[in-house]
Amino acid sequence: MSGDREAAQAVELGCPACREVVYPGEEFCEACGQRLDPRSGAAPVRLRRCVSCRAAVDADGYCEQCGLRQPLDRDRVEVELPGGIAAGVSDRGLRHSRNEDALALAPCRGGVAAVVCDGVGSSPRPEEASRVAAETAVASLVAELDRGADAEAATRTAVARAAAAVSSLAGSPDEAPSCTLVSAVVGPGSVTVGWVGDSRAYWLAADEAESRQLTEDDSWAAAMVAEGALTWAEAEAHPNAHVITAWLGADADEPAPHVRTYCVQGPGTVLVCSDGLWNYLPTPQRLTAALRAASCSPGDAARPLEAARTLVRHALDAGGRDNVTVAVVPLPKVTAQKDAPPANSPVPRSTEHVR
Repeated sequence: MSGDREAAQAVELGCPACREVVYPGEEFCEACGQRLDPRSGAAPVRLRRCVSCRAAVDADGYCEQCGLRQPLDRDRVEVELPGGIAAGVSDRGLRHSRNEDALALAPCRGGVAAVVCDGVGSSPRPEEASRVAAETAVASLVAELDRGADAEAATRTAVARAAAAVSSLAGSPDEAPSCTLVSAVVGPGSVTVGWVGDSRAYWLAADEAESRQLTEDDSWAAAMVAEGALTWAEAEAHPNAHVITAWLGADADEPAPHVRTYCVQGPGTVLVCSDGLWNYLPTPQRLTAALRAASCSPGDAARPLEAARTLVRHALDAGGRDNVTVAVVPLPKVTAQKDAPPANSPVPRSTEHVR
């Protein structure tokens, strides 16, 4: 990671009259003579300085001299739940001016709720859409599960509430912030995923051969393959490959999420991510291998944050052309239960396709 992207925004004290730099304890501004007396309403103000050339930064966050957009709090976000039961990392990447992804994690009844959203870059304020959707969805999941709803019902409710929250951001149908959403509710022996768009969830097993993708993209490429019109290789090579066919926003159809529950035994890891990761590591086997190469074994409950950092670092080292967000929920080996499948490979317990 480059140091300037991880450094805090440069802030200095300045004269309230002429904006020149002043220092703690000074009574007068050396540039204009302004008395620096907080009691008279002339307290020094906080100045933002460019992390590159140290010139002043305007109200929109751009350097007035070199034009560099300054780092924001969301450029790099790391989250770890108490006890290290789950963790996530969201990074702006190397080529985008802002992070339009969002990540939300929370403990919930019986396990962990994880949500990743990816703002649609062609829409206005995509970063707001993803943030609002992720925060709304994870809060709804926790509330619904706490009141006794099953994971699938809680997921449908969470997506509906997230969609309504994103739609409320629109000034008009033509000015509609939008985003994708993928969620996972992970508990002992099961994982319920829900999604709209092309953000994904995976099961990464200790045995690489048993790792698998748990979601199916709402995308032009996936639709062409499903219709038998193109092979995956042909679809992925097409310019429309990553055009999504479903999203959350005022300009979208009423949300009808895909919801699916799997029985899993562990050890393994539930991975929820944006396309900034899977563009570089699209298959569950390659994701599992990337973790193993960094000595982060799937299901290692002691290192979810390191696992998330490892995968984000891989995407950045591979080019980082998009925002990249990863949530990692390890599932240690659990005692086999009656009626549980004997294999570690996830078995769908129920499936709902609505599109």
